[in-house]
Amino acid sequence: AQTVQWFRKALAGLPYRIHKPEGAIFLWLWFEGLPISSQELYQRLKQRGVLVVPGHNFFVGIDEWAHKHECLRVSYAQDADVVHRGVELIAREVRLAYES
Repeated sequence: AQTVQWFRKALAGLPYRIHKPEGAIFLWLWFEGLPISSQELYQRLKQRGVLVVPGHNFFVGIDEWAHKHECLRVSYAQDADVVHRGVELIAREVRLAYES
């Protein structure tokens, strides 16, 4: 998918993984060792006009697992230009989080 290629380019050099999309309209991004929670990343992205879903919302009842705070669910069911801009903004915020 084009969105996966955009993320691979934008996130180059960062510790991330993308779950295989398998025909869905969203991607799961995992930022291993993310120094902020996915909720904090969500808040930062929301301020930039990018809406994602923090991973902890999908791991209800699983308390002691850092992974749930390192994941985002990102929809790519929009105009390609909007999605590409969102990918760039996500990558910028993630990079800032790892660098701080």
